Amino acid sequence: MDLSEAIFWMGGRLATNCVEISDDPSSLDKPGFWAVVKSFEGKFIAARFAKVEQAKLPIANWLPLNGEWSSSQTQLGYEQNVRKIQELIAQGYIYQVNLCRVLTNTSENSLLGLANKLAIDNPAPYASYLKLPGLEIASASPELFLSRSGDFIKSSPIKGTAKDENFGDKDESENIMIVDLMRNDFSRITTAGSVDVPRLLGIEKHPGLFHLVSDITGRLKANTQWPEILNALTPAGSVSGAPKSSALKTISDLEQKERGPYCGVIGWSEGEQAIMSVGIRIFWSHQDGQIHFGTGAGITWKSDAQSEWQETQLKSEKLISIAGGKR
Repeated sequence: MDLSEAIFWMGGRLATNCVEISDDPSSLDKPGFWAVVKSFEGKFIAARFAKVEQAKLPIANWLPLNGEWSSSQTQLGYEQNVRKIQELIAQGYIYQVNLCRVLTNTSENSLLGLANKLAIDNPAPYASYLKLPGLEIASASPELFLSRSGDFIKSSPIKGTAKDENFGDKDESENIMIVDLMRNDFSRITTAGSVDVPRLLGIEKHPGLFHLVSDITGRLKANTQWPEILNALTPAGSVSGAPKSSALKTISDLEQKERGPYCGVIGWSEGEQAIMSVGIRIFWSHQDGQIHFGTGAGITWKSDAQSEWQETQLKSEKLISIAGGKR
């Protein structure tokens, strides 16, 4: 595709007429409206659009999938990896790891139709659609990675998923652990004493499930640039683990498949204004005839391997039913 076909939509803002694509995070410090994707592994893509307007997502139909979804980890393999993580926790190497798997199916369809269907059947606060050369994303993300207004920044990590409003000690302790991790990440780029947690363990209802959500806020140090912000905060703590460096090494060793935009960052920036989501509940394609969807769960010492597998099933069940195909 050429740049004239590129498009981005999020939060009622439609961006067209793409004039530039960059792999340099410092591009976001230049004037203009940029659609942003940073993969979990760190690959950065930003597209500058010349036309931005308040508009609905362009309408397109979705032909449900018929094929079977394959998983990068079987149930047996996933549960074995849960136990391996618990062995590392017992050794004191890590405290928590977000263990994910990627589902893949065959599809030549544009994801614009799927984005439309998600907006109707699974509305999400940070829903978005992006089409660039070699990448297409239909997102129903419920999680705020970062909002920015001038020097004020906020993140709202999700940790804890259940079918109802009853959360256990494991969910609460996991959420608090990630809040502490992200407070530390924020402290690297914010002024002393400005980091705050105005909401801790809030309960949010989303289609088909409930989440525990907390808010972390802060004020950026003077002259903080976008590369510094992204380097300090990515990957998001809620989709990596604690300590983050050890969790990332464990994820690389056990998952053995890149997540790509899943668990990365998807959103927009315009000067000192930005809204960016965590790339969860997303479908993506590299326009190669395959469609992908990721799902995962947070593993702690208290985890039950079978229950964690079931959580990945719960998180994927509704969205996969919307897309179609057999699991």
